[in-house]
Amino acid sequence: MKNSLRRLSLPIALLACAGIVQAQTKSVQLSAGMHLIQAEVAATEEQREQGLMYREKMPANAGMLFVFGNPSTQCMWMKNTPLPLSVAFIDASGKIVNIEDMQPHTLDSHCSTKSVPVRYALEMHLGWFKQKNIKPGMSIGNLPAAR
Repeated sequence: MKNSLRRLSLPIALLACAGIVQAQTKSVQLSAGMHLIQAEVAATEEQREQGLMYREKMPANAGMLFVFGNPSTQCMWMKNTPLPLSVAFIDASGKIVNIEDMQPHTLDSHCSTKSVPVRYALEMHLGWFKQKNIKPGMSIGNLPAAR
């Protein structure tokens, strides 16, 4: 019985932490062409590390915006993330540099184009950018300033 409780305590603690981080993130409305996006903002190291891990669902036009302090090459992975996602890497001016598709629960690195430093990464449902005809070179509006 004790061993069963111990095995359950780590996943329960991780889910509780995910809920705390989710509750602490602020949300912003972004624009991509004529499309509106409700994005949670991951601006702290802790929020960026947690990302969308353990999330089982997300509304259709919702996502998570990762804000990085200094523009540089950024990479994302899908550890403990059950949702298939697409990520747009965005430079400091709001222009999409590249878009990568990511499969759930993988440790593969999905990186921004190395020659262009990015300040943001926007994760949306897999295929969202393609379905909305949002491509590299287009801009994302209403991005918050980096801290």
